[in-house]
Amino acid sequence: MKKILVTQSSMPSLDEYVEEIKDMWDTHWLTNMGPKHKKFQEELIQYLGVENIDLMTNGHMALELSLQALNLSGEVITTPFTFASTTHAIVRNGLDPVFCDIDPVTYTMDTTKLESLITDKTCAIMPVHVYGNVCNIEEIDRIAKKYGLKVIYDAAHTFGETYKGKGIGSYGDVSCFSFHATKVFNSIEGGAVCFGDDLKDFGLDLYRLKNFGIRGTEVVDAVGANAKMNEFCAAMGICNLRHVDEEIEKRRVVVERYRSHLEGVEGLQLNPIQKDVKPNYAYFPVVFDDKVFGATRNEVFEKLAEHGIGARKYFYPLTNSFECFHGKYDLDKTPVARHISNRVLTLPLYADLSLEDVNRICDIVLKCRG
Repeated sequence: MKKILVTQSSMPSLDEYVEEIKDMWDTHWLTNMGPKHKKFQEELIQYLGVENIDLMTNGHMALELSLQALNLSGEVITTPFTFASTTHAIVRNGLDPVFCDIDPVTYTMDTTKLESLITDKTCAIMPVHVYGNVCNIEEIDRIAKKYGLKVIYDAAHTFGETYKGKGIGSYGDVSCFSFHATKVFNSIEGGAVCFGDDLKDFGLDLYRLKNFGIRGTEVVDAVGANAKMNEFCAAMGICNLRHVDEEIEKRRVVVERYRSHLEGVEGLQLNPIQKDVKPNYAYFPVVFDDKVFGATRNEVFEKLAEHGIGARKYFYPLTNSFECFHGKYDLDKTPVARHISNRVLTLPLYADLSLEDVNRICDIVLKCRG
């Protein structure tokens, strides 16, 4: 039986990657902001339409060090409908996450509930663009300005997207990307922090934090970590960036085939098509209403697994229900997030997924109907 994973990493040809890394055998420059790092950084600034980028070893360090460089204290309003990294980055900085419920259609932060969560301890908002769905940027910006709060976007799912013609990384005070192998765009492992020219001091602090606080051969003027991207990852990023638009187009074709089978099926909620958003087709989530569809999310998950198809309960469990936070947060305060988390399944989606396989996946899902 042919196995289908929930995702498959996009890669350049072996010859292209070898050509890109070949000169490293002459320079022996493997890390510490080398030529590949600088080239990748410059090309990303152009592609993403942002003013500044600092490359990181992964997306989590992008989030964690951004919070630290902003020198925050107190509470950060965020969402529990996200990957562990978002919440852990807040907690590991000694900050307290306050969980806002999500919109039942876009699965992003419900901005109608945001303002009521602000207290005199609130220092920032960390919204998450989910499945490629863009947050309510205008309302988040309005509320943040009203209360003098920083906005740090977790933009891991939205690489290459634009909103109203602007690169998604240009919104908020800071936007953080992940270039993990499972993402639409990858550098094997990696991440980036995007920020504006008005945050030059932040950029300097961020650089210190990612490089042990080192400012020169004899100057260490801060305590820092090690979050530098190596040259091999940067080289993979350079190669993949050449092809990312082609990869997104291939993903679009896959998504359209899914929609042709599943759109309009009673008991299934598909990802919305957002106005003013140029999408990247990052994920294909389906929310199952078992009372209408006739099968639960878990039953569909198990049936797909029987056929060697790896779907993912993404995001499940909610971060505010993790065992490491047992009893700390009131799950009744995020009922929509809990409802979606218990019913959502992301189906396999990647550029090279054949349309025949999409047909087969959809046939199995639809045969689960009661």
